[in-house]
Parts: sequence; structure tokens; C-alpha cells
Amino acid sequence: MKTQNRILKFLNWRETSKPHITLNDELYVLLAPFRLPLILTVLTMMFGTFGYILIDNMSLLDALYQTGITFTTVGFGEIAPISDLGRIFTISLIIFGFLVFSVAIGIIVDVLNKGELFKVIKERRMLYDIARLKQHYVICYHNEFTIQVTKHLRESHIPFVVIDPNENLKELAEKYSYPYFVKAEPHTQTAILKSHLSSAKGIITLANNIADNIATIASVRLYEKEIQRRRPYLIISNAPTVSDEDKLLKLGANKVVTPTNIMAQRINAMAIRPDMENLLQEFLYKQDTPLDMEEARVPKTSWLALKKIKDASFFREIANVAIIGLRYKDGQFIPMPKGDTTITAGSKLLLIGPSEGIKKTRKVIRKSTKPEEM
Repeated sequence: MKTQNRILKFLNWRETSKPHITLNDELYVLLAPFRLPLILTVLTMMFGTFGYILIDNMSLLDALYQTGITFTTVGFGEIAPISDLGRIFTISLIIFGFLVFSVAIGIIVDVLNKGELFKVIKERRMLYDIARLKQHYVICYHNEFTIQVTKHLRESHIPFVVIDPNENLKELAEKYSYPYFVKAEPHTQTAILKSHLSSAKGIITLANNIADNIATIASVRLYEKEIQRRRPYLIISNAPTVSDEDKLLKLGANKVVTPTNIMAQRINAMAIRPDMENLLQEFLYKQDTPLDMEEARVPKTSWLALKKIKDASFFREIANVAIIGLRYKDGQFIPMPKGDTTITAGSKLLLIGPSEGIKKTRKVIRKSTKPEEM
């Protein structure tokens, strides 16, 4: 077994991810009506085969072939001379076969007309696709916020799954290009398992009322403890008021967006510094721009831990990236830090520069030893 695992690891072989809920039981229930015609078909073939062997002394293969063409009424005729008793047996076999086919067709038409079988098969296929996602976002509830958020996630090529109890979720998903969706209440175990939250990066809950957001946040944090996840989920929520924002933060949300506050801040920025607001909107809020601004965490094993800001000055030379802020673990933020400012483990560097440059800088920061070329 160990040798096999080593070979698979050497070949970079990965097992196909399976969803936590496969819908196999539901599929078996819908396929159960097909058991009767299948059993009748097998029994008829066995009855006809042994009948031709006993009545006309046919070989097993000839008897099976004669039963098949008789049972299906293809009209090929007799493959060997058949006695009068054999012909009566053949007529009986044709009539019985016609009855079996009639029953089978009736069952098939009834199951297909209900539409549940195809519905379960499509949902099952989607659940397997969701199980293959890594570091995706689970977005709870469909509304205007969801439409805009998913639009930007698609532009950034970030995978996501939308959860909503709406009966028309399939039509909404087609209209707004949701590649993966789950029809359920987001706080339920079914929704958590179907969205494969275990491999997700985080969850974004955008309910129209705070009660639904509270239920979703509580369920996610409990599930996090249940599976003993090493890295906590990133939970982002919306809140109608500032007091609701404080409640959600205390309950476990990492970030809470209040539309009224965001609108007020943007309007103030436009009124006080209209040119600067236009610049930020052009370069930082849009996708695929030449300028980006992100935070990069300094891990404990990083060579940059306990070093000075001036030791990272070469970021500008190798990646055209500048450090414009330093946030310590206790929340203290230092804007435009001086060269002798110490970078501690767990702190975050606020970087500004081109997207590719920031990606390159992140890789350099994660290294345990300072790269030789630096």
C-alpha cells in the first residue's frame, strides 16, 4: 500500500473529489420503478431459452438467440426447424414479450414525464463539479448585491457557489451566469455539504435581513469547529445599520459592509478630493488595471521577519512594488513606514504596484531564506 501511494505521489495522481452529498439514494429511488420490467425481461429470456432447449433440443446459444429475436419481435424467423409445440410456445413468448415491453414503456414515460430523474442527474453532476473546486467562495442569498459581487468574481476568475432557497434559482442562475448553485437555506447542513464548504476559502452572506446573516455565520463557525479546520473561514457579510455591523463582527464575521457607510464615504471622498477619488476608482477598483494595492502577510518562517523596511527596498527594483504601509498583529497601522521600522512575524505589508509585481513580491516574502539574487 505504501509503495502504491509513493507511485501515485510520484505520478502526481490525485483522486477524484467526491461531494459530501452524492444524491445516490434519491437516484436509486427514482430508478426503482425500472426494476420490475428488468426482472420480467430476464425471467422471460430464461424461460424462453430453457423452453426451446426442452421442447426442440436446441443448443444453449441457439435457444438464447431464438428467444431474443422472438421476445423482441424483430421478425428474423426460425433459425432451426421448430415443432408444433415449439410454435405454440413461440406465440406465447411473443405475447408475453409484448406485455413486458408495454409495461416497460409505460413506466419509462411516467418517470420521464415527472422530470425528477433528469433533475437529480443534473444536480448530481453539478455537485461533483463543485467538489472539484478549491479555494472558492460560497455566496448566500440572491439579490442585487449578489449580482454585482458575482460579476466581479467572474472577472477575477475566482470560483463561487450561490446558495438560495428560491424555487426559481435555476432560471436566475442562467440569467446571471451562476455556474454553480444550490437551492437550500444557507444555514442548513444540506447547503453546507452541497456547496463543499470544507474546501472553500470563505463565505459571503448577503441576506436582506440580519437574522439570516446571523444564522449563516453561526452555522459556518460551528461547522469550522466540527471539521477542525486549521485556517478559519473568511466570512464577509452585509448589514443595514452600524449597530448590526457590530453584532455580526462579535458573532464571528471577519468583514461587514454597511451600504450606507460605504455610500457616505464615497460621496465624502468625491466632494473633498474628487480627482483622487477618480484616480482610485480607475486604478484600484477596476479589474486588469496597471496598478494594484494589496496586503501581504509576513509568516513566521519568512526571511523578512524581524528585518527593517530598508531591507525590503529592493522590491521596487525587482518588481516595481513599493511598501506604503505596515500593519502589526495588534492592529496598529503605520502609514509610509520609515526605513528603520521593524517588520515582525505575522504583520502585513501594504504593497502598491502592478499585479504581476505584487504576486512576485508575495513569493519572495514567503521564502525562508533571502534569495541569492537579492
